Amino acid sequence: MARDGDAKRLPKPMTRLQTGGKEFKECSMSSVADAPLLDVRDLKVVFRQGDTEALAVDGVSFMLEQRRTLGLVGESGSGKSVTALSIVRLLGRAARVQGQVLFKGEDLLAAREGRLREIRGAHITMVFQEPMTSLNPLHTIARQIGEILELHDARGAEKIKARIVELLQEVGIPDPGERLGAFPHQLSGGQRQRVMIAMALANRPDLFIADEPTTALDVTVQAQILELLKELQARHNMAMLFITHDLGIVRKIADDVAVMQKGKIVETNKVADLFAAPRHPYTKALIAAEPKGTPPTIDLAAKTILEASDIRVWFPIKRGFFRRTIGFIKAVDGVSVSVREAETVGVVGESGSGKTTLGLALLRLISCEGAIVFLGRPIDGLKFKAMRPLRRDMQIVFQDPYGSLSPRLPVADIVAEGLGVQYKAMSLPRRREIVAQALSDTGLDPAAMDRYPHEFSGGQRQRIAIARAIVLEPKFIVLDEPTSALDMSVQAQIVDLLRDLQKRRGLAYLFISHDLKVVRALASEIIVMRDGKVVESGPALELLANPRNAYTRALFAAAFDIKTGADLSQ
Repeated sequence: MARDGDAKRLPKPMTRLQTGGKEFKECSMSSVADAPLLDVRDLKVVFRQGDTEALAVDGVSFMLEQRRTLGLVGESGSGKSVTALSIVRLLGRAARVQGQVLFKGEDLLAAREGRLREIRGAHITMVFQEPMTSLNPLHTIARQIGEILELHDARGAEKIKARIVELLQEVGIPDPGERLGAFPHQLSGGQRQRVMIAMALANRPDLFIADEPTTALDVTVQAQILELLKELQARHNMAMLFITHDLGIVRKIADDVAVMQKGKIVETNKVADLFAAPRHPYTKALIAAEPKGTPPTIDLAAKTILEASDIRVWFPIKRGFFRRTIGFIKAVDGVSVSVREAETVGVVGESGSGKTTLGLALLRLISCEGAIVFLGRPIDGLKFKAMRPLRRDMQIVFQDPYGSLSPRLPVADIVAEGLGVQYKAMSLPRRREIVAQALSDTGLDPAAMDRYPHEFSGGQRQRIAIARAIVLEPKFIVLDEPTSALDMSVQAQIVDLLRDLQKRRGLAYLFISHDLKVVRALASEIIVMRDGKVVESGPALELLANPRNAYTRALFAAAFDIKTGADLSQ
């Protein structure tokens, strides 16, 4: 922020960004006070990779006024985060940045490093997508917040401690005085993000940049964080640049929106106007990308693929020198489920509710108690070796397409791994033929089977994971958050793919997710879990139209933006 005695660079007269991000309407401007808080002009970012260069941001221009929120929207790779990092020059030496970034009339791209240190954390702050990787796991939250205060404020230790407690209270951390010594791993995902917001607010900034701050959070926690940001913005008169790939979030929090594609801003408008009448084809595609459609009508006489009753997974809590069991974490506590042929049963709930543990227990990948009948055969008492022949009929697709595929193997080997285990005598040409068919069925080019996972996009990697699951022609697949790490448009494509595969192959799905919009598009039955127990279950259409439990109502309200008095604490 420029001080009274500093020389100020007056921007050219301009007040309003036009479509395309480069044309401005001129008017008179007598002083910097009349200018926008942030004025980005013709920003270009080029990354050097050896002898080659990649253009990541291509002529981006936008303005942001005090107390307003601009949503910067686009899919992964569109240049959103690079644009945000360019504002405070955090891209490193591999990036060449051109253009102007005027903050209160001062060009940050021309500022010295010492001046930038004065601005970062004090006048412009930033919150990143994944709080667990942004926070230092070796330091307490009090030390990490205190560090920000010490860098920009000379107040004493007691005053800093009082300010930390005040900040934690402001962002909604319960018993803030008791949490000063807590480490990041001792907090929930929502609490860690609140700590990050407290750090960003520590010095009362003028501009708050939020880079996908709710992507990794449950819908209920996401709604709480968005409400918190709006409340804090109003209280502190901040401007906010909110980066996301989710237009639904932009609709809730932003005043204006700029849509990015391949490094360019293709459309800007007020939020209400953009949703009412999008002009650019890419914007229209993004708005239409929300998973749509309804699950098929289930034949009640269809064959039951899997039936489980009173499933329990209790993890012992051990204490003392002799590691005596003093209690249990009841991850899954008395859950029953039945899945028919060509049916999708959705399992929803917040993180820690037991959804993934239930899926792993049904596949006998972890120990559990209770009865499990698969294809008419009890399997709950089978040993590892006896389960192996049944694995060809039951598969799983994991949440993270980046972490679930080996980076050292080509796609052909990844997809064919199950064939090698189940059909050891099968020839290599036959394996490649089956792999090619599985890749083709999931919308991938079989000619790319000898490439490695890092050469594919996130959506393509998830298709590879699905191909690996269907290559053995299973009857039952557990889908564990298979779309949560993907852009909205890719989510819609994966939902369509899963629906098509189910129709053609008669697959039974257990679909685990906290994204109720995706569950609504796929599931004919829904199970709502909380703290390891089923709080409500039933046909999807009935449950979505008339949830009876207060927790279910609050969960649906957060997902579908329904006004309700339901309280998660009930």
